Amino acid sequence: MKAEYSLPGNNSNCSTENRVNQALFPLLYTLIFFVGLIMNGLAMGVFFQISSKSNFIVFLKNTVISDILMILTFPFKILSDAKLVSWELRGFVCKVTQVIFYFTMYISIIFLGLITIDRYLKTARPFKTSSTDKVLTAKILSVLIWIFMFSLSLPNMILTNKKPTLKNVKKCADLKSDFGLVWHEIVNYVCQFIFWVSFAIIVVCYTLISKELYKSYKRTRRTGTTSRKTVNIKVFIIIGVFFICFVPFHFARIPYTLSQTRDVFECSTQNTLFYIKEGTLWLTSLNACLDPFIYFALCKSFRKSLLNTLHKCVAKTRRDEITDTTDEETPM
Repeated sequence: MKAEYSLPGNNSNCSTENRVNQALFPLLYTLIFFVGLIMNGLAMGVFFQISSKSNFIVFLKNTVISDILMILTFPFKILSDAKLVSWELRGFVCKVTQVIFYFTMYISIIFLGLITIDRYLKTARPFKTSSTDKVLTAKILSVLIWIFMFSLSLPNMILTNKKPTLKNVKKCADLKSDFGLVWHEIVNYVCQFIFWVSFAIIVVCYTLISKELYKSYKRTRRTGTTSRKTVNIKVFIIIGVFFICFVPFHFARIPYTLSQTRDVFECSTQNTLFYIKEGTLWLTSLNACLDPFIYFALCKSFRKSLLNTLHKCVAKTRRDEITDTTDEETPM
């Protein structure tokens, strides 16, 4: 049976066999589901052992929670796209898990922006520590971000209220009420605003960070010390993750949206834009696997706690092996 989708535009008969969506992308999502679940599960366990003593750690803890929620949506997308279950699941994906996916994506984007600001302040004022009041402010800000994004996303679930049928589940927009479509458009504009503001913050902060590191480099050249320069350079992992995961999708989304709403592209171009959008959407999911590298590279408390945990696990395994060997050699 051929799985097809229809594209509006200058060719109403434009359709394609969705074999890439049905085979390749479910495989790719399955890979990052298992890798991301292991890495973020371990990260969550480590963060439970670390007190929230700085803004940075507060923001990182919120990021790992967001990543885990995103990862938990992957099995539903995998099963739906691979057509391994009945079409009724597609209705649940449109109503719930797809909304959660985008909800957590933009929470991650917001917190990456906040983490970048924090790292800039740390670079500019390396010896200034976070006070209790500032940590409390970071916690309150984090709660407000979750409440705001949840309030923005919940109507998308509620207003996806048409009864799913075999025909209308092929396109999630067909399950929305008229006001649901309007709200969905509003949410898209808000999310675009969130991305571009975060993008601007990250670019500006890293420009300033680069200047601070260059000043530090010139100072260390004069004094003959280079250790601080090599440590601070790791902060660029944040902008690397942001540009790999989020920038391609938001640039690809512009022409893809035009292809869905205006008669400006040929059928072959529409299909190409669809696959580019799906591929870059997978890159946004890859963020859940890359964020733990940020924790390890930039958070000393996380790194120390993780290494201690791994050391204890290795030591316990060795003790168990020695005990088993001793038991085997003990005469009856």
